Amino acid sequence: MPVETRSIRDRSAVGRFPSVTLGFGDDTDEELEKEEEAEESETDKENACQWWWWKVCPCCRPKTKDDDVTETLDTAVDELDKEDGEKPGSEDKELDELLLNVRSIDLMKSKSGPNRTEHHTDLYQSEDCIIRRGQTFQMWITLSRPFDPNTDKLHLNLKTGSLPAVAKGTHVIVPLVEDLEDSRWEAAVVKQDDKRIKLSVNSAPTAVIGRYQLTVETNSPSGQAVSTHNPDNDIYMLFNPWCEDDTVFMDSEDERQEYVLNDIGRIYYGTQNQIGAHTWNYGQFDDGILAACLFVLEKSTTPPSGWGDPVNVVRVISAMVNSPDDRGVLEGNWSGDYSLGTSPTVWSGSVEILKEYHKNDGSPVKYGQCWIFAGVVNTVFRCLGIPSRTVTNFASAHDTDVSLTTDIYLDENLDPLEHLNADSIWNFHVWNDCWMARPDLPPGNGGWQAVDATPQETSQGTFRCGPASLAAVRNGQVFLKHDAPFVFAEVNSDKIYWQRNVDGTFSQIYSEKKAVGHYISTKAVGSDARMDITHLYKHPEGSEQERIAVETACSYGSKAEAYSSPTAEDVSVEVRMDGEGPQMGTDAELTFVLKNSSSEERKVVLHSQVAVMYYTGVHKATVRRDRTDVDLLPNEEKMLEWTLEYSDYKDQLIDQAALMLTLSGRVKETQQVLATQFSFRLRSPELIVKPVGKAVVGEKMSAEISFTNPLPQVLKNVIFHLEGLGLLNARKIHYGDIGSRASVSLIEHFVPSLSGKRKLLVSLGCQQLTQVYGESDITVEE
Repeated sequence: MPVETRSIRDRSAVGRFPSVTLGFGDDTDEELEKEEEAEESETDKENACQWWWWKVCPCCRPKTKDDDVTETLDTAVDELDKEDGEKPGSEDKELDELLLNVRSIDLMKSKSGPNRTEHHTDLYQSEDCIIRRGQTFQMWITLSRPFDPNTDKLHLNLKTGSLPAVAKGTHVIVPLVEDLEDSRWEAAVVKQDDKRIKLSVNSAPTAVIGRYQLTVETNSPSGQAVSTHNPDNDIYMLFNPWCEDDTVFMDSEDERQEYVLNDIGRIYYGTQNQIGAHTWNYGQFDDGILAACLFVLEKSTTPPSGWGDPVNVVRVISAMVNSPDDRGVLEGNWSGDYSLGTSPTVWSGSVEILKEYHKNDGSPVKYGQCWIFAGVVNTVFRCLGIPSRTVTNFASAHDTDVSLTTDIYLDENLDPLEHLNADSIWNFHVWNDCWMARPDLPPGNGGWQAVDATPQETSQGTFRCGPASLAAVRNGQVFLKHDAPFVFAEVNSDKIYWQRNVDGTFSQIYSEKKAVGHYISTKAVGSDARMDITHLYKHPEGSEQERIAVETACSYGSKAEAYSSPTAEDVSVEVRMDGEGPQMGTDAELTFVLKNSSSEERKVVLHSQVAVMYYTGVHKATVRRDRTDVDLLPNEEKMLEWTLEYSDYKDQLIDQAALMLTLSGRVKETQQVLATQFSFRLRSPELIVKPVGKAVVGEKMSAEISFTNPLPQVLKNVIFHLEGLGLLNARKIHYGDIGSRASVSLIEHFVPSLSGKRKLLVSLGCQQLTQVYGESDITVEE
């Protein structure tokens, strides 16, 4: 029985407990005692009759408020209980036994159980109930008595978000039915064992993803009962690439294994002539990452009712992984000064970043650049069940004025006008492809969609980009959402050179049609090989289809008039580089190839300018300028050797060791303009990582890390960063200085925690040398 609170009106209670004084007045007043005894006698008779009727018909018993409970009623109850041989509160106990109460819920959460294995969620390092939408899962419910399907009813309540609503899909009522049907929320009893029933529950393939609170509501002839919410019984709902009715469905099991379940990938960087690869730990199954990903969604303050649409979810994540506008996960930094955080080149995985963001309640992590943004986005997408991959575009354009062209402005002397050259071409840029149907677009635009979280230009007022259909981009259909014009310009814009006239206007003097979008790369399915997917973004360069796509796209741009009839050209210039290119600390040697295809002599004035560039294409410093006069005989091809010495660039290098050579010139006889740009980088040395000892779960082993400084200068404040999923948590080793041309070696100990094929990743960070990586494959035995 609940504790009853008596009001001042319940003064008669004192007569039953003479040893208790409640301070309501003088309890020894004889007249008062007589009045109370008389009232008590009458009340006892009345209450005895009421009590008899309530025992016969419990539903007629009125509910009492604590303020109105009188001790006279308690006395009547006490007397009847004595006569019936029952203890106080037995009527509530009887009623409770008649109700159908939930005693416990077993969601069968074991990683090796059918729910987790059949839903392909057994890799998540969590003991939570993690399932995928559009698929059946099972659960046991233990009741207070056996379930009678003839008289008892039961349904599940699933609620997500701060204001769950049935109309918005954030409060789901799951009815009990005899036979389950696909594509709807339903439950059926598949087994009964005394007071336990086993339910098979089916979810809708359009269900909102996220964390659901579960309660069970029962109805029986004795009344209604609702189970108490237990956070241990919360259900995590994910997208389902294995369900044909889910818009993220992918029909290839090999691709699902790669784009959903693989927690390690390769991110490409460098230049189109020197493509480097960096192994990245996505770690989407690591303990705490699912919670961190859902935290990112929650921090977006977007309503959970929209979290059932992958188009909306990837758009939210694209905005939330960068920090502008919404204090998202990563703060971008391209300055070269990372003293207030971690240098972007040191990160080797997403786990550390997402956990730090979650732990610090949404304080942006410092710092990120494009491949970091893409790596984190890939982790979030795969964790939530959206097939995805990181994509690197070499010679990637950044269009700032929606012209869908990359515009280069030159003065009267053909020197660049830096204050006007807002457009740029990044040596490489990394974004993501994600896989989904696009019912919001015309047929044929589903499949891979480009999503870019690096904050470059705003989309509907927020720094985000995509999802843009690759099919739409390929065909120049930039009018299809979302942000197809920007993605098109990144991969297939023409580079147009404009020269300032005497009156201040500009004239188009030259255009390069093949300068942008080369070797678009992603990791191959099932291997670490690089897969070229340029053909998915654009038709073959120079083909009729590609030119039609460019003209179609640019007709929607801000400089549609830039496309006029081409002029005759009989002199060409090309830049070549032998082998893998120059290594850091050495001279860079290139070759200029000029060709005269006419039957007449040609005189060319050639200007060359070399600049240190951020990999984004932003100019840092010019390190050398040259002018060369070249005479070409009819049909002659001439090769000019060109060398950039280490002393020219050593004091200006930044993160990616990227250099940009700009060639421009004019043919005196025809006034033909020559223009081209060539990006190259200085190759960084590798770290050598060798495992020492046998790799067994729970047993100590070591790894030897070796490195040789290639520079004729001291590397200061060197940090080694180690990480390996299932091998060791991310850790930093502050090594100190490494002398000029010096070799170093260190041993690091760790204890593997997971069996199978693992990768140990090591990176080196210092101000003088970046992009230094090493890795080792380690097979861990049980």
